[in-house]
Amino acid sequence: MKSNQKLSLLFWLFKAKATKKDGKAPLYVRMTIDGEEDLISLSRKVDPQFWDTENKKVTDNSVEGKKTNKKMAEVRVDLERHFAVLQSQYSNITPLMLKNVYNGLPALAKRNEVKEPEEKIPTLLEALQTFIDRFEKMVEKKHRSKYTLTHWKTTRKKVEAFLIFQYKAVDIDLQDIKYAFAEKFYDYMTLEVDKPLVEVTAKKHIKKVRQILGACVRYEFLAKNPFVDFNCSGGERDVEPLEMEQVQAIYRKEFTIPRLIEVRDAFIFQCFTGFAYQDVYALTADNIINVGNTGERWLIKERGKTSVSEMVPILPIVEEIIDKYKNHPRCLKDNCLLPINSNTRYNGYLKEISDICGITIEQLNNKELGTHKARHTFADIMLNNGVPIEDVSRMLGHKSIRTTQRYCRVRKNRISESVNKVKTILFTSEGELRQVS
Repeated sequence: MKSNQKLSLLFWLFKAKATKKDGKAPLYVRMTIDGEEDLISLSRKVDPQFWDTENKKVTDNSVEGKKTNKKMAEVRVDLERHFAVLQSQYSNITPLMLKNVYNGLPALAKRNEVKEPEEKIPTLLEALQTFIDRFEKMVEKKHRSKYTLTHWKTTRKKVEAFLIFQYKAVDIDLQDIKYAFAEKFYDYMTLEVDKPLVEVTAKKHIKKVRQILGACVRYEFLAKNPFVDFNCSGGERDVEPLEMEQVQAIYRKEFTIPRLIEVRDAFIFQCFTGFAYQDVYALTADNIINVGNTGERWLIKERGKTSVSEMVPILPIVEEIIDKYKNHPRCLKDNCLLPINSNTRYNGYLKEISDICGITIEQLNNKELGTHKARHTFADIMLNNGVPIEDVSRMLGHKSIRTTQRYCRVRKNRISESVNKVKTILFTSEGELRQVS
C-alpha cells in the first residue's frame, strides 16, 4: 500500500492581499502532489521588501523575521513527516489529505470540514493553462480558431523553457513577476535560443503573457500588471500583396496535376474574397446568403480567429470556382465548399505553383508564397480600386480599422488619380489657380 508519490512544498507571499495599513502580505505554503495542489496559511504576514523571492525566506533580522523563518522550517518538517506517515497508509495521497492531518483532522475528511484558504492563486503556467483549457472548449464550439490555439500553446512552451533557462524553475508565482521578466523573456527569445525569433514574433508571445497577467489583475490575483509598460508594438512585418499581373499568371496557368489545380483555385478564391485559410477551410454552402431584393449572393461567415463576421459579395471569378467544385467527391463527403488541403500541404503546393509561374522569391520580398498573402492581395485589390477602407475592414472581418490599415499599400496611380481630381478643381487647363467664387 505504500505510496511512491512525491511532495513539493513552496512558500510564497500573497502580495496582492497586502494590507493598506502596514503593507504586509500573508504567507502561505503550497503543497503539490502529482500536479494537484492545496494551500495552508501560516497565519503570518511579511513586509514584501523583506521577502527573498528566490530563496523563499524573510531577510529581516528582527525577532519577528526570525520567528517567521523558524515557523516556515517547522511547517516544512511537519508536512514532510505527515506525508511520510500517509505514504505508509495510503496508495494515493492528495494535498487535501495532507492538509487534513496537518490540521488534526482525519485524512479522508471532506473539504467542507476544513477551513478553506482565502483564495487559490494560480502560478503563471497555471494561469496560462487555465486560459488554454477554456480556449480549447471555444475551439470545440467553433467560436475560436484551432490555429490561434496552437499559438497559445507555443507561447506556454516558450515560457516554460524560459523559466528553466533564466530562473532554473519549473514555474513562478504571479507575485514574483516583475517588469524585468518581460525584458529578459524578450532577450531570451531573440538572442539566447538556437533559432532566435524576429522582434514581431517575440513581442506577440510577450503580448499573450501580458494578456494573461491582465486577466489575473481583473480576478484580483495581482494588484497590477507588471507588463503594462512593455511596448509590444513595432517591428510589424509587412506582407506585400501580389501584383495583379502575378495573380493573373497564377489564374491563367494551365496545370495538369489535380492537387495543384485545386490549390491554385483555392488561392484565387482567397484573393477575391479575403478569407483566411482556416475560414475557407470551414466554408460550406450554408455560408452563401442571398442578400437584398435582388438576391445578390454573398459569402458570410464568423471568423474563427476573432468571432467577427466577414461578409463579401461573390465576384464572378469566385462564383466560377464554387460552381466548379459543387460536385467534387471531397466537398460532397465533408459538406465543404472547396477541397482544401492541410495548411502545411497548401503552402507547400503554393511554392510549387509560384516556381512554375515564374514568381521568384526575390519578387516576393524573399518570402515564399503563402496562404495569408492572398488576404493581403484582396485588401490591396479592393483599396486600390476605390473601395473605402471601412468597407474593406468589414469584408475582412477586422475588429478595428487600425488592423486594416496594416494591409494598405496605396499605389502611385491611385494617388495620381486622387490628386488629378483636386487639380481639376483648383486649377484651369492652363495651370492657373481658379478664382474663388
